[in-house]
Amino acid sequence: MEKKSAIAALASLAHESRLDIFRRLVEVGPAGEAAGTLAERLRLPAATLSFHLSQLRQAGLVASRREGRSIIYSADFEAMNALIGYLTENCCRGKEDCFGTACSPALATEPA
Repeated sequence: MEKKSAIAALASLAHESRLDIFRRLVEVGPAGEAAGTLAERLRLPAATLSFHLSQLRQAGLVASRREGRSIIYSADFEAMNALIGYLTENCCRGKEDCFGTACSPALATEPA
């Protein structure tokens, strides 16, 4: 992943609603979820959800497809993994012993 793409992805996820949307799409997996269902679950007005989904799509983190009358959104897991890889690589700066330190994503915990 290029630095510019990583910055765009992180900037997109820096908004609480967009992070909530992305988390939900990761939870539901590759099958994705209809925009209407997302709006209901996250209690977001349709116009607000549409705006945030557009931002996530521009950052390359979300894909969409039409199924009948619905638009189904899904997380782009390849892009998510590329971002995680970019962050890990740049955190460790090539150090082989980096994993197992505070830099290791496996040690990350939810904030209290």
